[in-house]
Amino acid sequence: MSGADNLHGYYLEDLEVGMTAAFAKTVTEADIVMFAGVSGDTNPVHLNADFAAGTMFKERIAHGMLSASFLSTVFGTKLPGPGAIYMHQSLNFKAPVHIGDTVNASVTLREINGKRATFDCICEVGETVVLDGEATLMVSKRPS
Repeated sequence: MSGADNLHGYYLEDLEVGMTAAFAKTVTEADIVMFAGVSGDTNPVHLNADFAAGTMFKERIAHGMLSASFLSTVFGTKLPGPGAIYMHQSLNFKAPVHIGDTVNASVTLREINGKRATFDCICEVGETVVLDGEATLMVSKRPS
């Protein structure tokens, strides 16, 4: 077994419907500023307190895609893990995330169809669902 094989996550044969994995992250000021920099999304609702005060949120909020990126963390590092390839993602944004909120991103394997695995996805802050959706990933078979 090579060093690269040791890095690989689950293979298709290892997956079972109902498997779950999660990642939690407390969102900081630095996270929002860095996400704005790397994504180019400089909407002032994320970066400017005076502007945000005049919105329905009344204060700055994190980028929705920042929370969604925590799902990518789960897929790329835990389930299915390294080697899996994102094919599709649908998202429903339901509530804002604020600086200091801890987002818990979790995924549950719903279906395996050929080399594709479909997951139910949810991000929560406490008991509040901030986004949900589904994702489909391509998962490789174990090498022979």
